[in-house]
Amino acid sequence: MALSERGGNGADNAIGRWAKRLVPSVCDVSVTNVCQATCNFCCFAHDKQIVTNRRFIDTGKFIAALPLLHRHGVRYVNFQGGEPLLHPDILELTAAVGRTDMRAAMISNGFLLPERIDPLIDAGLSTLLFSLDSHDPAEHEENRGLKGVVDRLKTAVAIAKARGVPTIAVVTVSKLVDYQRLPEILTYVGCDAVSFSYPRREPFGSSSLVFNPESDLVDFTGPELEKAIDGIVELKRRFTVMNPRAALEDLRRFARGEAQTIACVGGRRYFYLDWNLHLWRCEAWHEPMGSVLDLDRLPDYTDHCTACNLNCYRDSSAVMHFGLAVADTIGEVSKGRIGAALGRLGQPGLGASFQAVIQEAGIIAKLAPRRPAGKT
Repeated sequence: MALSERGGNGADNAIGRWAKRLVPSVCDVSVTNVCQATCNFCCFAHDKQIVTNRRFIDTGKFIAALPLLHRHGVRYVNFQGGEPLLHPDILELTAAVGRTDMRAAMISNGFLLPERIDPLIDAGLSTLLFSLDSHDPAEHEENRGLKGVVDRLKTAVAIAKARGVPTIAVVTVSKLVDYQRLPEILTYVGCDAVSFSYPRREPFGSSSLVFNPESDLVDFTGPELEKAIDGIVELKRRFTVMNPRAALEDLRRFARGEAQTIACVGGRRYFYLDWNLHLWRCEAWHEPMGSVLDLDRLPDYTDHCTACNLNCYRDSSAVMHFGLAVADTIGEVSKGRIGAALGRLGQPGLGASFQAVIQEAGIIAKLAPRRPAGKT
């Protein structure tokens, strides 16, 4: 760890603030560990009875933490769970994010969305993400244990799109997915894009339960995972897929047991905040950074980790890596450290990251979180 962007003289701090503006940070916030779904590959599922201590993030303390997150460069807050719509104050949490000049997104299983989507958008929701597990609606609903959820999603997505809110399906890479047929359900529901979540059987070090060691659906051999990656790459030619090619190629290296090329930005530009207000480098890490209320005293991680394949962090790293290198290089030059500046430009993966920025720029611009329009 290093206090790379705090401390020092005023000029150094100014460079740090400029870098944060150049590459804004993201924070995933699990507002609860409660969920009413029964997903095979997730231990939040209520039928597994792993969650025995139901938790909800403290609304007042979370709101108090928002200025700290903003000061640290966070501009995008993604609500998740469990199921975030089960938090009794989710509208208040969403509105508070907007009041702090940040954008609020949410990933939901979608069952409660038709009745909640308009109030959420009124509160400031800027991007809607929702889960789909299969090309087949019946298979998806069976895995979720939520009968009728696909049509409920279709209703909510139509409302969101009519109000100018981007809608993104999140599909876990599992044995339920036929990538050739996936556009059928994506088109039926009406979403703008799809993002793939890479599978996880191993327990996390954090409080997150988005894994299942006993799930056959995400038990892939290396070649099987590579075949899934091939399916995603092919789908990118037919539908808007959010996962950058550079991140998919690093996932392929992960499947082969090879070193990944792009360093993770977790703990520096991407964070995980849980219902206990513990801030983590990422969901896979073995210890929290500390309480989010102590954020001003917590150091950034700058150790270029490539230990896992979590898509939120790895995909974001693919497009952030180049911008961070540029900001770091300018920072070193401003201090007269030319050799260190050249070293920043010699980091592995910069070419792949720059290419990812160019390739994904149109998608990012089209689906960037924004302030939603009023009711139609």
